[in-house]
Amino acid sequence: MADHKRIGILTSGGDCAGLNAVIRAVVNRAVRAYGWEVLGIHQATHGLMVDPPEALPLSIRRVESILTHGGTMLGTTNKGNPFAFPMADGSLRDRSEEIIAGYRKLGLDAMIGIGGDGSLAILRKLAQQGGLNLVGIPKTIDNDVGLTERAIGFDTAVNTATEALDRLHFTAASHSRVMILEVMGRDAGHIAISAGIAGGADIILIPEIAYDIERVCAKIHDREEHGKNYSLVIVAEAVKSAGNQVMTQTDGLGECRLGGIGQHLSEQICKHTGAETRVTVLGHVQRGGVPSPLDRLIGTAFGVAAVDLIAEEKYDQMVTWQQREVRSVPLEDAIRHYAAVNPLGTLVKTARGMGICLGD
Repeated sequence: MADHKRIGILTSGGDCAGLNAVIRAVVNRAVRAYGWEVLGIHQATHGLMVDPPEALPLSIRRVESILTHGGTMLGTTNKGNPFAFPMADGSLRDRSEEIIAGYRKLGLDAMIGIGGDGSLAILRKLAQQGGLNLVGIPKTIDNDVGLTERAIGFDTAVNTATEALDRLHFTAASHSRVMILEVMGRDAGHIAISAGIAGGADIILIPEIAYDIERVCAKIHDREEHGKNYSLVIVAEAVKSAGNQVMTQTDGLGECRLGGIGQHLSEQICKHTGAETRVTVLGHVQRGGVPSPLDRLIGTAFGVAAVDLIAEEKYDQMVTWQQREVRSVPLEDAIRHYAAVNPLGTLVKTARGMGICLGD
């Protein structure tokens, strides 16, 4: 058995389904196999900024019923880069040393960080600066973390988007409409391409492939000529408009967020074809809900593997899913190799082979 350790775990960035499965697995593996202590850190790195740090002792009993719960029991945040943290007076302050000090005050021997490429990059920078022992676990519904075939949360998001398309089929056919489903995808179109194929979409638009509105409308006309009185379109939120601009909206707090491409397409399609269109924006529905069996499975496997890496003192690593196995890669390499949809890859070829229009 490895020497007694106290390890911390935090979830960072946007939430998604499957995070609690990871937490549960980390606690079970650490306690059962090694007899270690596990502290759950509240609200990502924000929990380490305060004095005393906000952390919760995690026992097997405390996590035994969270496997099917969505979100994260620890809370998370995707705001406030600790190296340029926004203060109340509008200034930016480097608070990285406060986080490092929080790690020390908790007496941690190692930390497991669950996040996407942005969160993992920040955590690694903190670890390098403070000499912290860090192991990373990839989570993002966008599935764009490098060197892993799967990230936690992606499968559940695809299931949700696919179910939405399944439901839209019937109302689209009943009213002879073009139904547009806008899904998340900050820079990558993994949700759109996967759900689009699985859900029988007629048109799939992703950031990696520039679209031409005339091609999109030609597909709609072609379906009409073949007796199909409706069409289903799925579009990733980061798809650029015809003017090569990413569509954004400003919320009530003045923050600029991706969104609006679905409505833009609706107006363009109506203008060019005269078709009646409706737009559904899934938004955060894709992040919530009960995690799929696959997200629970991969989350559990990742959690066990991350603890084992700590036992072997293999730090600055990220666990990955490759060829039906959990492996580990240098965290630096995973961050560097961003994983967008391959325009020449299998899913794109499959979509084209099914006659699905990709807008080009």
